[in-house]
Amino acid sequence: MKPNLRLLFAVLFATVAAPAWSQSGADLAAKKNCLACHQADKKLVGPSYKAIAAKYAGDKGAADMLATKIVKGGSGVWGPVPMPANPQVSEAEAKQLAAWVLTLK
Repeated sequence: MKPNLRLLFAVLFATVAAPAWSQSGADLAAKKNCLACHQADKKLVGPSYKAIAAKYAGDKGAADMLATKIVKGGSGVWGPVPMPANPQVSEAEAKQLAAWVLTLK
């Protein structure tokens, strides 16, 4: 019985220690192939998620603007390589991704 109790505490601690939406943001980024061009802390094809979060820190309209760019694409902000449109990402998913990116430091 004690090993099961340890497992229960481990699961409860993991659930409390890391907000579910934060982890699901990372999972969603992987699922929607965002990681082909972006990484958390280094530039690939596009900027790192942490650089995006730093650039838009304190900007109240950033989440909506980024969600739109995730779905429709964009160019010119981070250099000459455009971000392609991502029609496979729903508006709700784009908002979730944008909100998650903006939490990274």
